[in-house]
Amino acid sequence: MIEFAVQTGRKAGLFIHENFGLDLKVEHKGRIDLVTRVDMQAQQIIIQEIEKHFPDHGIVAEEGIRKEKESPFVWFVDPLDGTVNYVHGIPIFCVSLALYKRDEPYLGVCYNPISGELFWAQAGKGAYLENKAVGVSHTDKLVDALIVTGFPYSSDDMQSLIGRFSRILQEVQGIRRLGSAALDLCYVACGRFDGFWESGLQSWDTAAGAVIVQEAGGRVSSFSGSVFSPLRGEIVASNSLIHEKLIGLM
Repeated sequence: MIEFAVQTGRKAGLFIHENFGLDLKVEHKGRIDLVTRVDMQAQQIIIQEIEKHFPDHGIVAEEGIRKEKESPFVWFVDPLDGTVNYVHGIPIFCVSLALYKRDEPYLGVCYNPISGELFWAQAGKGAYLENKAVGVSHTDKLVDALIVTGFPYSSDDMQSLIGRFSRILQEVQGIRRLGSAALDLCYVACGRFDGFWESGLQSWDTAAGAVIVQEAGGRVSSFSGSVFSPLRGEIVASNSLIHEKLIGLM
């Protein structure tokens, strides 16, 4: 299954790369939430591959696909995580695929077709960047920690959002905002960032990256510190050493 996910991610990524910088048909799902023909066609590539090789598996995909099956396996598919970056010609985006078994993380793949970096992990087998094992950082103080975050497309409680950002900014070395939650999580997994938080997310945004962080030795949870679920819409991820401190600032 991991070989299938890697190859499928690469196949969709090749299509995305070939269309990068071309004239795109951009539509709005929300005020600032974009979708392009590339998102839709890349998703179709992935869905067709899953249905061909694993017809009994469930599928939850960003662009309006939800197929429930009796199998314990469910795929979470984001064909292009970072669409706004893609539209603006910013090469920070990826294909994100995750497979969960009875609601437990089983495998995750995130592929940036521009950088060529492919992150993957399978439960109990570690996390990798291509064929090299990766692990989280060893930073144990917030003042030394570089944190990454994102902002929801809409927020009913902007005051809480800004308050949280302000509290964390005063405690850490710095905060970055890259525009792809899946890649943010991969960068925590390989030690580039020490922690990540975001709210207003969907299951396909975090399902793959969460597997990769956990297998890299990190920790993921909700804002309260409870067990992470991609269905909850919020996530805190870290190298585990600063996790409780981040939770305290949520």
